[in-house]
Amino acid sequence: MISKILIVDDDKEIRNLISVYLENEGMQTQKVENAIEALKILEEKAFDLIILDIMMPKMDGIQACMKIREERSMPIIMLSAKSEDMDKIQGLTAGADDYLSKPFNPLELIARVKSQLRRYKKYNTDSSIDKSVIEIGDLVVNTDTRQVFVQEKEVRLTPKEFDILELLSRNKGRVLSVAKIYEAVWKEDFYKSDNTVMVHITKIRNKIEEDPKQPIYIKTIWGVGYKI
Repeated sequence: MISKILIVDDDKEIRNLISVYLENEGMQTQKVENAIEALKILEEKAFDLIILDIMMPKMDGIQACMKIREERSMPIIMLSAKSEDMDKIQGLTAGADDYLSKPFNPLELIARVKSQLRRYKKYNTDSSIDKSVIEIGDLVVNTDTRQVFVQEKEVRLTPKEFDILELLSRNKGRVLSVAKIYEAVWKEDFYKSDNTVMVHITKIRNKIEEDPKQPIYIKTIWGVGYKI
């Protein structure tokens, strides 16, 4: 099956360059010059991957990525002339799967495109109906096999750790109180002095976060609880 790629960049030369390299690899491409046009096309056509520039007029790539993620889970690779860590973090937090700074080596971009497509197809076979696979950035939670992957590498969680991560993942974006998490996972009444949930969250972060002190996935909402 031929992979269909949407290229979104306000620089015509970059759009054409990327398109040539992708089509030489047997992929189909469609090129648009801004994010608003991209969102319109996504309402009409399906794509396997999006290459999205950050710095664009009308709507930037961060805003577009967040809009796309409201309904769609295909991989998004962000491009930016900036190379600062904060720009990369913003892109990944908005829902991008990968990030490449301009100027870039087209062969590296092709390698990243292929890697994202392999990963997406591996975990998202018939993803429109498969609710057992929850994908959040580089984090993949398979509720059928009770497996967790981060950047395609399996992470071993205890049963309770998995239950907490599954609960948070199924409620992505929602803040869950410590009491709610405890009662849902342990099936017991919660006592205010109990720090069991906090201890388990710490252990999960140590396993899935690149830097547990600055977590990307599990956020603490002080005085309220936790959220993915």
